[in-house]
Amino acid sequence: MTAFDVWGERKRAEAFDPATAIERKDGCVVIHADRRDHEGRLVHYKVLNQLIRQIMAEGERHIILEGVMGHRYIASTANRKDVYIEIRGTPGNNLGAFLDGPTIEVFGNAQDMTGNTMNSGKIVVHGNAWDVTGLAARGGTLLIKGNTGYRVGIHMKEFGGTRPAMVIGGTSKDYLGEYMAGGTIIVLDLDCQDDRSPVGMHLGAGIHGGKIFIRGKVEAHQLGPGAVMDQVDGEDAPELEALIAEFEQAFGSSVPRYWEEWVKVSPASSRPFSGHYDPTSV
Repeated sequence: MTAFDVWGERKRAEAFDPATAIERKDGCVVIHADRRDHEGRLVHYKVLNQLIRQIMAEGERHIILEGVMGHRYIASTANRKDVYIEIRGTPGNNLGAFLDGPTIEVFGNAQDMTGNTMNSGKIVVHGNAWDVTGLAARGGTLLIKGNTGYRVGIHMKEFGGTRPAMVIGGTSKDYLGEYMAGGTIIVLDLDCQDDRSPVGMHLGAGIHGGKIFIRGKVEAHQLGPGAVMDQVDGEDAPELEALIAEFEQAFGSSVPRYWEEWVKVSPASSRPFSGHYDPTSV
């Protein structure tokens, strides 16, 4: 971004009167993200996020964002567990980045990097959430009613009793769970209409922690390096039951529980790249 671009963004943010976008009613605060400035431009994403932080600081617990159209970084770093943020529209990249407590519910689709490095809380998407969803998530829960894109769940990780979880109601594409170091990913493929696999190639490439559960067919050639495939067993069932029940409650869905139709992908080793590096170079 050039200095001129930065200047232009700042002038856009300064040109908008935030008071015109806020409405208080029925115990919640509504922010109209589709309001426009005197030149016809939408509320700038920096202004929108400043308003969210301001309203949270005032102690409000229910925030509604109306008319969201690609606004980025919504609720990033938000850290109040008692806050519920309702989004109507399509949020842009990095929705809920570094989220640490609140619940975000999107009545629409989400773009890339939803839940980037989130620590705790919940993100519910009543649509699709695209590439790199759940990047490096360290805790919290992501519930996606529809499909996800490429490189979803990269480097999810866990420590102690804190572990992230992601439930995908539809399908996912290549590199699901790449370099995964902890947590759980579930792919339900609820709209399955043919015999194709609900996941792409390079599944779990470099995985060294956590588990991926897939309802449907997975072929050995789809696995990435370091990943192994097995059947769901009795030890897996309680975690699956709990996460699926949470998904069903969020979306009013019904998920079949025939575990023989499921596949579990997990690490072959906690150190899949051991011996692949020259020790003299480190």
